[in-house]
Amino acid sequence: MAFNWKTFWTRAFTALIFVAVMMAGLLYNEWSFLLLVSIIHFGCWWEYLKLVEKIFRTNLHSYLKLGFCLTGYHLLLFCCGTLQVSGYNLASSFSLPFLLAGLVLLTAGIFQQRIHLKALGAAAAGLVYISLSWALLLRLRYTADIAIMKDGAEQAVSGFFIPILLIMAIWINDTCAYLVGSMIGKTPFSKISPKKTMEGTIGGMLLCVAAITLILQYWFQWQPLLGISLIAAITGTAGDLLESKLKRMAGVKDSGSIMPGHGGFMDRFDSLLVAIPFVWLFLVFF
Repeated sequence: MAFNWKTFWTRAFTALIFVAVMMAGLLYNEWSFLLLVSIIHFGCWWEYLKLVEKIFRTNLHSYLKLGFCLTGYHLLLFCCGTLQVSGYNLASSFSLPFLLAGLVLLTAGIFQQRIHLKALGAAAAGLVYISLSWALLLRLRYTADIAIMKDGAEQAVSGFFIPILLIMAIWINDTCAYLVGSMIGKTPFSKISPKKTMEGTIGGMLLCVAAITLILQYWFQWQPLLGISLIAAITGTAGDLLESKLKRMAGVKDSGSIMPGHGGFMDRFDSLLVAIPFVWLFLVFF
């Protein structure tokens, strides 16, 4: 695969803006993190539902679309820990109204048109694929029960760093896989994504694990670093292939066009959507 400099610089410029927005949301405070994840959540839902419509050649009623989004968003609010608005806890006071509103809209939407059962089931899968994943990332961010810091006195801020480490691992894996594959990639990795090469995929995984584990072990325990980076590299690649399969079934090149050179929300966060639940399971149970 020949290295395309024009594509590289387009992706690089867009990535700089993207990283700036992401870093502002990730680092500023708990509310900026919630705002960032909320925007991404609804953006992913919008593009996912468009893919479902194209795959099954049908149109979902707007009530159904909004109903799924609101029902899924209640999961995010439910995982907001101790965040409060005017003394009211988001999890206990606001998640239920979103759930009820979503269910009402879903019920209304079902009676507004003839339902395509397979399309409805695929849309409902987004509650796990999209909403549950982002909810678990919020759970990791707002937790105080997971210790990954090397300094015991700093364990209380572990939740702040976990999403950052996971996103860094995904970015390093994707970027290194792209660069290694562009330079030495020859062996196709999967028919689902013809541009992916075996050399790029393996190179990206190895560099991801090495960069995260070796460089950051001075501040974090090496075991969670190894687990996060390895899981992110493997499941992140699987997530990319899953979304590529959905796009191929829908007959589109990108899920959206919000980021030139990178596509849409689903294109940018496909790896993260699959990686989050597995990283959550690893950190909580192992």
